Amino acid sequence: MSDEQALMQDILRLKRERNAVILSHNYQRPAVQDIGDFTGDSLGLSRQAAATEAEVIVFCGVHFMAQTAKLLSPDKTVLLPVPEAGCPMADMVTAQQLRRFKAEHPGAPVVAYVNTTAEVKAEADICCTSANAVEVVRSLEAEKVLFVPDRNLGRWVAGQVPDKEVVLYQGFCPTHELITPDMVLEIKQAHPQAVVMAHPECNEATLETADAVRSTSGMLRYAAESEAQEFIVVTEVGILHPLQQQNPGKRFYPVLAAVCPNMKLTTLESVKRALQENVHQIEIDPQIAHRARRAVQRMVEIG
Repeated sequence: MSDEQALMQDILRLKRERNAVILSHNYQRPAVQDIGDFTGDSLGLSRQAAATEAEVIVFCGVHFMAQTAKLLSPDKTVLLPVPEAGCPMADMVTAQQLRRFKAEHPGAPVVAYVNTTAEVKAEADICCTSANAVEVVRSLEAEKVLFVPDRNLGRWVAGQVPDKEVVLYQGFCPTHELITPDMVLEIKQAHPQAVVMAHPECNEATLETADAVRSTSGMLRYAAESEAQEFIVVTEVGILHPLQQQNPGKRFYPVLAAVCPNMKLTTLESVKRALQENVHQIEIDPQIAHRARRAVQRMVEIG
């Protein structure tokens, strides 16, 4: 048995002993995805965990994701294996900055991308994911909507909902922002038959190279349902692992520059330590949690 296999066996044993569930985001290292009870996008994972009888949630992702799991499972222990695993985009907007943004546009409802802290969600009217952002914005009766923090996702949403004014906060994902149209077109030249799937966190010029703009869960569905045999995947490279596992006969070409360093901080060793020592528990101020949970639940209620 290899060291990695032995480590996985230890994790499975500890998971049973603790009555725990392990959630692994699509951008995690392959081995960390492989030990997950559920893999997927952050909100889908949190909802799956809330529906289980587990007493402990180990979230292999970044801080805002573990917070969202705690919002949806307030009575469960939520552990983040690496407390330093943050999200630069989520850090680009604070509750104070959002309050100022709201003051500049009085009366306009705030849509907060799930990639935000609980404090920011508490200041929002409703949350969204990259998969349902268009539906969420469309559901609001207001003609003017504030969108935080991702200007790229917000701009793409605005293009799908032309009857509303979408005012963009100027945050972004550094990993997706690094991807340029030239990077995509270079891969396309080498693989002219490949279909380009891009995440809406990419900038506008890069999205224009795409045949399909999809969230990570949307990419998995699109690749499975498409008759195409080759795909250029314009998002964080971790998504290639589930894409290849679920579509063994198809080929996927990554943009090699698209690596999120925070998503790669979680290791099997850190997952084992979290379970063994019950470390890095997520706690949220109850008043903030109550308001933030309301914004998340409003999103869940629209589908």
